Amino acid sequence: MLARVWSASIVGIDAVKVGVEVDVSGGLPGIVILGLPDAAIQESKERVKATLKNAGFAFPMRKIVINLTPADLRKEGPCFDLPISIGILAASEQVSANLLGDYLFLGEVSLDGSLRPVAGVLPIAATAQEIGIAGLIVPIDNAQEAAVVKGLAVYGCKNLSEVVDLLNNPGLHKPVQLNELEKLPQISYPSADLQDVKGQAHARRALEIAAAGGHNLIFVGPPGSGKTMLARRLPGILPPLEFAEALEVTRIYSVAGLLKNRGSLVRDRPFRSPHHSASGPSLVGGGSFPRPGEISLSHRGILFLDELTEFKRDVLEFLRQPLEDGYVTISRTRQSVMFPAQFTLVASTNPCPCGYYGDTIQQCTCSPRQREQYWAKLSGPLMDRIDLQVAVNRLKPEEITQQPTGETSFLVRERVLQARDRAIVRFQGEANLRCNAQIQSRHLQRWCKLDDASRILLEAAIKKLSLSARASDRILKVGRTIADLAGDDHLKANHVAEAIQYRTIDRMQ
Repeated sequence: MLARVWSASIVGIDAVKVGVEVDVSGGLPGIVILGLPDAAIQESKERVKATLKNAGFAFPMRKIVINLTPADLRKEGPCFDLPISIGILAASEQVSANLLGDYLFLGEVSLDGSLRPVAGVLPIAATAQEIGIAGLIVPIDNAQEAAVVKGLAVYGCKNLSEVVDLLNNPGLHKPVQLNELEKLPQISYPSADLQDVKGQAHARRALEIAAAGGHNLIFVGPPGSGKTMLARRLPGILPPLEFAEALEVTRIYSVAGLLKNRGSLVRDRPFRSPHHSASGPSLVGGGSFPRPGEISLSHRGILFLDELTEFKRDVLEFLRQPLEDGYVTISRTRQSVMFPAQFTLVASTNPCPCGYYGDTIQQCTCSPRQREQYWAKLSGPLMDRIDLQVAVNRLKPEEITQQPTGETSFLVRERVLQARDRAIVRFQGEANLRCNAQIQSRHLQRWCKLDDASRILLEAAIKKLSLSARASDRILKVGRTIADLAGDDHLKANHVAEAIQYRTIDRMQ
């Protein structure tokens, strides 16, 4: 007998509907799986066989042919265990086949018949709803994640027996309802508060501007000056994720299998901090079946690169295109996938190999040639894309011993939210703009129009610092954010002057 069950496979952060055709016929007992399955699917033959027996079902001792369609799409992962199990039961007439066409099945089976969660359920649920599938049957641990998608009946089952009972007696089961607390991301305030930072008023101001405008930021300073401590306090002053943004981020984390302990939605903006030994593929993503890398896992959040100059130059160059375009494309022989990558880059580095160039306390021991080689790892095009370049000095003895006197993250965040609201009002009619860092060149004359004093000031800075056209545009965007924080509708000379101050590395060269 022939049975057909629907499942799905992940391609990038999207899903493709997959048919699981099971034929049980005469011949030597055995299972054959067709349709470009990976090793995990091939292993499901023995796993499903043991599961059915241990769960109290009869395993047909006949020839079983399983075909995964479309045949030219590579399939991977243990999520096909459940649809294969149901297909065998339906083909051997142990479960009703009347509703098989209405549901899409996902799940890994254990040898005792229980269902284990799988990755990528949210994008599969979204695709199932779009193509008109009535319901989704998943492991109970994936149910809340799938229930985020409106208009789709989601059934969470603990074991294979529950799935069979659902198909045989559908009226006795109700779909999972999304927990009300999970529907919208909630504002959270990390324990790392700006109030704990002593001194560093210039760096604190740069953090506020970066949060208000989504600008890339780098801290340059000697060891112990607080660069990493400052960077880790940036998430606490960022605006909360909107629901649409939370869905985007959650899809990425679902595909990557990183939703554990995060609930059905990612509520906080991501903060990723890869080690400087990270490879290019680990940053941009890759693999035989492409998976998102650190820059996509930082989507709508922060990618923090500590000790930036310790990263390999070729690895850093991978950042240039995503920083400009907001996405990364990974091409393979059989497929090409695109991952979103709209993130804010935050980095820190020492000013030289010994770390003390320009320090007022300890003398630098590096030669000019060593400093030149040290900074050669950072190309001009990459540095042009970093809007805020901030020098961080070590605290004076009297600053170290005094109590912190700065504002709390809560107060700073309120100003950031007000500045973002002004920008959103200005961007009405521009669907893809959410912050000033995303302003395109065609918008500059409209929203960053210069008066005579501002133009003279900017031209002098371009000439003195040998700034590129891209760097000068970045100055205008930062100036626009400074104006928003001040509540000014027009860009003024003092806004441009402050923006120019945040070109520390340009002034060092």
